[in-house]
Amino acid sequence: MTPGSTLPTFPEQFYWGVATAAYQIEGSPDADGKGKSIWDTYAHIPGKMKNGDTGDVAIDHYRRYKDDVIVMRNMGVKAYRFSISWPRIFPNGIGEPNPKGVDFYSRLVDELLKAGIEPFATLYHWDLPQALQDKGGWQSRDTAQAFADYASLIAERLGDRVKHFVTLNELQNFVDMGHRGTTLQVQGKEVRIKLAPGLQLSPGQVNQVAHHAVLAHGLAVQAMRAKRPSGLQIGPADALFTGVPVVDTPENVRAAEIATRTYNERFLDVMLTGRYSDAYLQAAGPAAPKFTDADLRAIGSPLDFVGVNIYIPKSYVEASDDAKGFREVPTSLSHPKMGSPWHSFSPEVLYWGPRLLNSLWKPKAIYITESGCAADDAVTPDGRVLDTDRVMYLRAVMSNLHRAISEGVPVKGNFVWSAFDNLEWTGGYGTRFGLVHVDFKTQKRTPKLSAAWFREASRRNAIV
Repeated sequence: MTPGSTLPTFPEQFYWGVATAAYQIEGSPDADGKGKSIWDTYAHIPGKMKNGDTGDVAIDHYRRYKDDVIVMRNMGVKAYRFSISWPRIFPNGIGEPNPKGVDFYSRLVDELLKAGIEPFATLYHWDLPQALQDKGGWQSRDTAQAFADYASLIAERLGDRVKHFVTLNELQNFVDMGHRGTTLQVQGKEVRIKLAPGLQLSPGQVNQVAHHAVLAHGLAVQAMRAKRPSGLQIGPADALFTGVPVVDTPENVRAAEIATRTYNERFLDVMLTGRYSDAYLQAAGPAAPKFTDADLRAIGSPLDFVGVNIYIPKSYVEASDDAKGFREVPTSLSHPKMGSPWHSFSPEVLYWGPRLLNSLWKPKAIYITESGCAADDAVTPDGRVLDTDRVMYLRAVMSNLHRAISEGVPVKGNFVWSAFDNLEWTGGYGTRFGLVHVDFKTQKRTPKLSAAWFREASRRNAIV
């Protein structure tokens, strides 16, 4: 806290950020030579998307990006994490780049810098070029090399102005939900989630897809550093599956460390250690991925930061004497939750997630590349959106994050999901995560009460 202040303040240069993803906001799916992505395909398969929604228009950001940058500037955004659509750059995934696609993101970056907003560019937020999917997608090792080639071009064209690059977003989720589907247990109910390309693979095939994803990350890091040896900050943005100690005792904290490493062993653990754990390989048995020593060296390339997306705990845990080393504690049926069916209200995960990430892997820097919540937002007769529940959520999670930072965890910024209401993947347009309300018929933008909270918090660099 600053002298005379009662507000918990953050370190200088802390990034108060917001985040989006290309398919969820851009629209214009075939404008200026863009190729088709797996989401352009998947969203048009009957029954896959809620209400038959697609990203064909989304919030029309491709055409309205200048106005959207002004909206973000006016609500005090210090950093903006956006994703680059791979098929806008390489319509076929490989080959000659599309100059108009590159130019769009170049213009976006220039607008952000002019507004005093630091750009954080994500190279892959799930929109794989359909042309590569037709050749095997992430089941093919060639896709990892194609991704590295794409990353190299982006570093060359944008690396003079963009200093922070995220390789891939939520590897855990696009691998598992896209290639076999995932069932979540939420307050005694099953929530089934599938993502594009909507495959149903065997465990061995899924583990090989996971390996190709972390290999793509590692090859991209190498390719970008070869293109620009200095000046770039590079890291992933994975979903951190966190075990939260149900009671803060030394035994339960140790159990939470064991659980968190176990939950992340196919992705973050191998990226941060350069090896697959013996426990993972033994448990996978014949379904373990095939890899080489050279693969592991690439995957374990040194990182400048680790980005993690944190919404909920994977589980609450307590100590156990069994071989696993931890016991999961079922979530109470009356546990409060936010607007999404899977989203329990568990703000303490924004303390335990970074703390355990730091104690397990000791990264140079940590960014919370996503945190946020859906709410049942509605515009009042006088034109306001009074999302008091989201304000409550933001205050709670930022308080927990502040606690982690005050204990020495090197968190450098937090990116609220999302800047704007958008297409929430298969959940369609009915699930609103934005700080800014979007009328999807008129495209009118209305900053919510949470945007006012964010602006004041960013201005004071403190929890208000």
